[in-house]
Amino acid sequence: MKMNTDRFSLTVDEYLAETNVVFYLNDAVTQLLEHKEEYSQFGVVRYFAEYFTSVKNGNHVLFREFSYIKATPHNRETFIHIFWKCFRQIGKNGDLLAMSEYSSLLQLLCPDFPTEMVQNTARIVLTDDATDCLMSFSDFIYSFQIQFYYEEFVESVSMIYEDLLSGKSPNTVIVPTSTSVEQLSSAANEEPDAQEGVDSSIFCECIEGLCERFKHKFPSIVAIKEILESSQRVSFYGFLMALAKHEGVNQDINALPNKSDLLIDPEMDQELERLIAQVAISPTSNNSSSSAAGQKETSKKASPRKSLHQRKRIEMESDGSTEETDSSEN
Repeated sequence: MKMNTDRFSLTVDEYLAETNVVFYLNDAVTQLLEHKEEYSQFGVVRYFAEYFTSVKNGNHVLFREFSYIKATPHNRETFIHIFWKCFRQIGKNGDLLAMSEYSSLLQLLCPDFPTEMVQNTARIVLTDDATDCLMSFSDFIYSFQIQFYYEEFVESVSMIYEDLLSGKSPNTVIVPTSTSVEQLSSAANEEPDAQEGVDSSIFCECIEGLCERFKHKFPSIVAIKEILESSQRVSFYGFLMALAKHEGVNQDINALPNKSDLLIDPEMDQELERLIAQVAISPTSNNSSSSAAGQKETSKKASPRKSLHQRKRIEMESDGSTEETDSSEN
């Protein structure tokens, strides 16, 4: 979890609410009771230590149910980061995938991940025109970040947008100025085909009013104003795409690198190179002029492909034994 430098100025209740400690504690106890026999073998204290270490390191959301991964901002941020780490290679290869394929990838990490959220993400990328078109990894993941991390905000802004589009007064706590009321009335009287989207200044005013009372996460007001002040009119999906491309918003969420670094992950690249090098060492690389006896002896050696999983397991064991690995390479 990100360290809050102002945490010592918070009350106990404020700190617990901000860090969601009670939520994680409840989940830890629930998991312990459901798998009591398994966890009791190495002790309750160690179990809680490992659970909260997992939460801190961001490994806790893998293969969990959707209700869990969306339950806290930290869980959402972590899930977005893991999705990037797991499937970054798609973007590196330049592959374009359909909405259904991205949905399948998300469900590999979260089996009950809803297709509806992937559809909403596709609408941001494709501006609601053709959600069956192919999408780049870069376009998809930054749009997905907005849709998933700010889900409640996106839903509320959608309702404001629809109200403005139909000429209704948005259901927000702001008190519109006389100027904004006149603009709203004027916009509603215009022919629908003669305009695209809604008036940016009114839209911005309504969103500001929403954020003043909003209990969920939302993008910074500075970023919202910067986007909406850049044009006179804006569409709903145009606004969301602008949020997806805004580097300040991306940095605030802190789940993904900047777009220029999206496909760069030195640690992962190094691990892939190591695995490829291991797989490349195969009996077929031996000299074709070897004697039949030599070929028989070679065929008896353990195949690196077969022992790759064993090597990985051995490397992770605490005793550090490499006897089996060495035998496959002699």
